[in-house]
Amino acid sequence: MTQTLTITRPDDWHLHLRDGAMLAAVLPETTRHFARAIIMPNLVPPVVTKADAEAYKARIEAAMPEGARFAPLMTLYLTEETDPDDLAAAHAAGLISAVKLYPAGATTNSASGVADFSKVQAVLERMAEIGCPLCVHGEVTDRDIDIFDREAVFIDRVLDPIRKSVPDLRVIMEHITTKDGAEYVKSNPERLGATITVQHLMLDRNDMLVGGMRPHYYCLPILKRREHREALLAAATSGDTRFFLGTDSAPHPTHAKESECCSAGCFTAPVALACLAQTFEDAGALEALEGFASLHGPAFYGLPVNSETLTLTRSETPVTFPTSIANGADPVTVFAPGRPIYWSAP
Repeated sequence: MTQTLTITRPDDWHLHLRDGAMLAAVLPETTRHFARAIIMPNLVPPVVTKADAEAYKARIEAAMPEGARFAPLMTLYLTEETDPDDLAAAHAAGLISAVKLYPAGATTNSASGVADFSKVQAVLERMAEIGCPLCVHGEVTDRDIDIFDREAVFIDRVLDPIRKSVPDLRVIMEHITTKDGAEYVKSNPERLGATITVQHLMLDRNDMLVGGMRPHYYCLPILKRREHREALLAAATSGDTRFFLGTDSAPHPTHAKESECCSAGCFTAPVALACLAQTFEDAGALEALEGFASLHGPAFYGLPVNSETLTLTRSETPVTFPTSIANGADPVTVFAPGRPIYWSAP
């Protein structure tokens, strides 16, 4: 018997669309299911100014599939030279919904990120004044810190001091990956939220490493121990409005993933909702999916909930998904969760 689940049309609060041919290839995979998405600014060169954001938004809108109903929510890339006045103008114009903090060298295209956090203090204070949220990639980049510990160290060394020095700043801890991150959010009810990805809810580091390295599971922040995945799943299914969906869907050409130096990122956009429905069902919490995917994010960002709905369908047999999407001569491999998925989205 076919089962259906109708939810408010969801949003993606952390998305990479890239640019050029890749943008045109991957954008339809998001617009098919999501009404809005927070668009990451880590292009080369990055989206640093109001003018950069205007130009990038225009390119996204030009690549939109015919008939798509989708709003790109733009962000600026925070650097040590960010102009507070330019940032404030972009926010006042309704052009940007947030600013993204990348510690320098933390992930893909983050070389222009922040190394000396004292140099962005004035910008953060201005953001707090105007109500512009800060999205953070929460990892330190010190080579002497183990890669599996970088999120917890970031909370202690960087994030907590920032929030104490600018207490009115609204912060989103993007793609939290640890029990430490979930507990930090729960213990700080004021002006703090967190996104969680599909892969971090479904997989742990054993899935990536045992029996051979699976490059399409490699992302940053990296997958952690099972106890951390279980803590994230508990947070996502709890109904706590501070946790919401940010897929961090991050396309790379397959050859860049299956290479000696593997690119970081999982391309989950085509299967994100189906995988989430299966994960929430397996956790006995299917009723919590709408809050996590559709309601909590708008509440945190102060935006209206979408008026449209989306209906997911559960089949009696596992659903087959495309293994890749076309991107000229450089196809992009779609995330495969390694378990049967019985749900599908239109």
